[in-house]
Amino acid sequence: MSATQSARPLGRRERSKQRVRDAIYSAALALFAEQGYDRTTIDQITEHADVARGTFFNYFQRKEDLVTAWAEDRAVRLEACMEESLHSEDDVTVHLTRCVTALAEFNEAELAYAPAMVEAWVKAGRPLTEEPYTGRIFARIIEEGRRQGQISTDVDPLRVGNLLRDSYLGVLYRWSRDPAAAAPLHTELRELLRIVLDGVLAHPRVAPSRAGGGDR
Repeated sequence: MSATQSARPLGRRERSKQRVRDAIYSAALALFAEQGYDRTTIDQITEHADVARGTFFNYFQRKEDLVTAWAEDRAVRLEACMEESLHSEDDVTVHLTRCVTALAEFNEAELAYAPAMVEAWVKAGRPLTEEPYTGRIFARIIEEGRRQGQISTDVDPLRVGNLLRDSYLGVLYRWSRDPAAAAPLHTELRELLRIVLDGVLAHPRVAPSRAGGGDR
């Protein structure tokens, strides 16, 4: 399902508009994957989608808006995935693992065009201008873990959420440069998660042993 689809039932006219929008969106992704974002023009997208050039602007104001639509699609899917997860009784480690696994799957399932879209997203400055939805979701998980006593009370959920987001984006960008040569994305993200969890999980305090160490 693309970012352009709606959860509510659509009428005939809305379905027709949805098909046109999806055709433009799909054509753009195919061309971005084939020849790169920078080398793809709106004229090429509309020709590939078999629509008039003016039709493009009924749905997207600029080529960059296609990148935003792609990012929004991921945000919606991740929100849905984690909303269901957070209603379960699983612990914080399971929730975070589920989150990074979903992020890896989004990219690995879209291997044909995800690297091109990641590059376009970065070039468009979206990491700085878009809402950091992954950071917000990570922070929600950390906050829940802290409430349940699984995360140290001195940990700031938002700070950890942003740290995880920033680290995820770094791993994602490095992977997208050459997915064939890089380690599997899901492996990289699970290792990242392990390192962070070692620092934020609440650990039982061990009473210091007495000098001499033995019973008397």
